[in-house]
Parts: sequence; structure tokens; C-alpha cells
Amino acid sequence: MSELRRTPLFDRHKAAGARFVDFGGWQMPVQYRGLLDEHQAVRTAAGLFDVSHMGEIEVEGSGALALCQRITTNDASVLDVGRAQYTIWCTEDGGTIDDTILYRRGDDRYLFCVNASNVAACVGWIREQAKGDGSVTVTDRSEDTALLALQGPRAAELVEQGAGAWLSALPRFGCADGELFGIPLFAARTGYTGEDGFELFCAAGSAAALWDALMGPGEALGLEPIGLGARDTLRLEAGLALYGHELGRNISPLEAGLGWAVKLDKGEFIGRDALRAQREAGPPRQLVGLELTDKGIGRAEYPVRSGENRVGVVTSGTRSPTLRRAVALALVDREWLDASLSIEIRGRAAAAERVKLPFYRRPTPGRNGK
Repeated sequence: MSELRRTPLFDRHKAAGARFVDFGGWQMPVQYRGLLDEHQAVRTAAGLFDVSHMGEIEVEGSGALALCQRITTNDASVLDVGRAQYTIWCTEDGGTIDDTILYRRGDDRYLFCVNASNVAACVGWIREQAKGDGSVTVTDRSEDTALLALQGPRAAELVEQGAGAWLSALPRFGCADGELFGIPLFAARTGYTGEDGFELFCAAGSAAALWDALMGPGEALGLEPIGLGARDTLRLEAGLALYGHELGRNISPLEAGLGWAVKLDKGEFIGRDALRAQREAGPPRQLVGLELTDKGIGRAEYPVRSGENRVGVVTSGTRSPTLRRAVALALVDREWLDASLSIEIRGRAAAAERVKLPFYRRPTPGRNGK
């Protein structure tokens, strides 16, 4: 059995009393004080996540934009320097290789942040697509980069203390290089919780110092370390897809409700023909939000039924800590979208209502109106 990989912050997690799990070959903190308390801290104050297991791939050169356009579904040509964009990598048949954030750091300089479980696949894929193209270089920065996510309504207050206005003034999906508490980093106003916040890329060797610099003054603002458990309930409440659940090689972005990130009119890209055909015919399945009206929690892989018919499958499900109701995301066959639905829980049919996504939306804008 191979040894689990650790992020540069492992010792900080251990000192904070984290409980660890094997997450795709990484020894990662799943919770510290408790999932519900950590979830609540992010919704009401601020939370700090170690997501250094994710991958970073840099694309540079005069051919960088053309490569980004060819491998992604969104339109990278509209991305100004200092802006970020949610986008998707697809196979020729429209399946999803990964969903990523693309950051434009300079005129011919882009950075992809890819899911931890897909780093090797994404690096191999993009290098294959760039093969023989002397106008672009592809560099895997994953090993020497750490990533911290600071999320919550008080996140901007905290970064103001350590960075002044340059960071707290970033607009949603804005990004820039700078310093925070004297530590050089690349930062973006993005996140995966449904709250305001920042994602902070720094050198792996600076991760512990950045963690300490944030946790010190952050304590007075209610900042807590947050594990993977609360990260999952937060993103589920916000209706955000997780690769391996709502997206995968056998699930297209159109089925996952991400058609807004598929720009068929931007020009050629990998998967375009298959996605165009699927859009014209209508996706065979659609991701929907379900709220259980019976007791129980619909977990991933549980069948979705309409009467005696199996019409779909739950991709993610939990009891929402914020809403205090059981909610689920599910892929449902198109012809059953308007039918009455239930989730099969251990052989019992639990009635469910289709609800609009996201399940949770933060009630007021963040600080500075962002």
C-alpha cells in the first residue's frame, strides 16, 4: 500500500486536532471541531481551508490563448488580464475531463486550477494537445504551489488587515499578484462555498507562514480551520458541482446544468460537435435539486424513482446544516423531469420535491458590496 501524500500544512492540521481521511491518496483533514460547527463558522464568520492537494498548470506563450480555447468549453478570449473564469475540459464525445478555474495572469500567461483527483490526467491531456506547438509552454506547478481558501462574510476584513486595499478590493472573479502579511502570493476572489472569499496561491514553502499569519488575527473574527466534511456540505448547499459526482467522463456539462459555461459559437474546441448535437436534441439527463419531504437522507448513488420506475440517481445528498432539511442533487432522465419523484433509501421510497438551485444563496452582499 503506497504512503499517503501530505500537504505542507499537515503539521498545522495535526496540531489543530484534525481527524484525517484518505482523500484520493492524500492524507487530508476531514474535520477539526466538528462538521456542523465548521459549516456554521463559514456561513457566519470565516473559515480557512487547505486545498493544496489541487493542481496548478501554467500555460504561457503567444499560443497560450489558442490552446486554452481549444481545450475548454468557455470563451477564454473574453478574459481580461486579472480576471478568472469557470470552464470545463471535455473529451471529443462531450464527457467531462475536469471542471477548472482559468486565471489570466498576463497577456500570454494563464493558470488552470484543476481538481486534485485529475491532476495527472489534466497535465497529460494538455501536454498532448500542446505537443509540437512551439508557441506555448505548459508547466505543472502543482508540487511547488500551496493553495489556501479563505471563505466567509468576514474574509475581506481579515485580508484588509494583512494586505490593505489591493486584495479586499478585488471584484468577484478578479485576480492579482501581491503580498498578504508580507508573503508573496497570487490571489483570486473565488471560492467553493457560496460565500464571499479568496483563494490564495503561494509557494509551498510559505504555506505554514501564511496559515499562521491568517489564523492569528483571524481568531478575533471567528476564523476557524475547516475540513473536507464541511467543504462538501457548503458546496452542496450552494449547488456547486463536484467532479466524480455531478461531473465525470460519462456526464456532460450540459447534463450537469452547466450550459452557461459552454460557448458553442466561440469557434472550434474539443467536444464541440458532441455538445452541439446534445444541445439540439436535448440532454438525455438533467441535474436537478431535490428536497426530501419524507424522513431520511438521499445519499450519492441512491436510485431516484417515479412510482416503480427507476428514473435517475442521486449524485450528492446531505442534511443541509443551514436549511435543516435533507437536500440532494440528482441526474434524472429527461422524460421524467416533471413527474413526481422519490429517493429509494434502503428499500423505502422517500418522497422528494424538485426545487430550484442553489439550495442556499448568501442573503446579503459581502463587504464592500461584492
